[in-house]
Amino acid sequence: MTEFFQSLGMSYEWAWFVATVSGILLIALPLMLAVAMIIYVDRKVLGAIMMRRGPNVVGPLGLLQSFADGLKVFLQETIIPSAANKGIFLLAPIITFTVALLAWAVIPFDAGVVLADINVGLLYVLAISSLGVYGVVMSGWASNSKYPFFSAMRAAAQMISYEVSIGFILICVVLWAGTFNLSEIVEAQRGHGLGIVNGYFFNLLLFPMWVVFFISCLAETARAPFDLTEAESELVAGFQTEYSSMSFALFWLGEYANILLMCMLNALLFFGGWLPPIDWEPLYAVPGIIWLFGKTFFFFFLFSWIWGTVPRYRYDQLMRLGWKVFLPMSLLFVFLISGYLMATGHFG
Repeated sequence: MTEFFQSLGMSYEWAWFVATVSGILLIALPLMLAVAMIIYVDRKVLGAIMMRRGPNVVGPLGLLQSFADGLKVFLQETIIPSAANKGIFLLAPIITFTVALLAWAVIPFDAGVVLADINVGLLYVLAISSLGVYGVVMSGWASNSKYPFFSAMRAAAQMISYEVSIGFILICVVLWAGTFNLSEIVEAQRGHGLGIVNGYFFNLLLFPMWVVFFISCLAETARAPFDLTEAESELVAGFQTEYSSMSFALFWLGEYANILLMCMLNALLFFGGWLPPIDWEPLYAVPGIIWLFGKTFFFFFLFSWIWGTVPRYRYDQLMRLGWKVFLPMSLLFVFLISGYLMATGHFG
């Protein structure tokens, strides 16, 4: 893109700057639109599971409901509790929303279609996603209210607990692919299963890790059955209880942007990303970005399906699953996978 703007007569510095800003907008603006639409899809799927209609009034088929909700929160008054720490109170949702967008800088949407194709892209995603806990803790503490504070402590412990197992799962993928670069990880999955299936999910050693990764994604994004941070019967609405207007909406947008990110990581790391499911030439006629979005939408459907059907865990069950089941299991598979790869001469 920089070369294109240079061809218009710009200097290299200005061409690079305009190309970078254009790339950011090309990701951020469609992402915000996608968040609005997946909230609609979320409500429709839940409605179908509960045998009701879901949004169906605002716009054709209710498609504009999310935009109507966005306009409503934009026009509401922002209320700051008198005892709250005003600066941190307002900074918390900004951090949550900003961190949710930063991770998308290294996500490849197709071969060569990525804002920053860095060699440590997967490490960058892990580092950025771990920063989300700061916005949650700051919001709970700055509200100066006991229920949001309890929820923030829950959320922090939950996110940290499941990030540990996610880290070991990513090590398994990196060991097999031999790189932290997300684009190269996708290419390493080409024909991985019996020479015809594109994806690590077909691998008997990596499939259990995908199952653990998917469940950990649910816990990391505080989705049901792990939505202990927003347990209405105990915590009112969780760490964002005292928030209103756009400050509340920023938490909402950040949460769904993270959910989309986790769905896309499932597709990129285990299901071949932009590659078709089968390594068959006619399937490559479909643009890679369509395959990636289709897989991402499938995982989001699973997120919604689980929300509508699985009862909420108790907090002790949540912690037990993370520390006593997933952590030892992921450690064991790091040992098994590295041992298998060394025995078969993979690292040679």
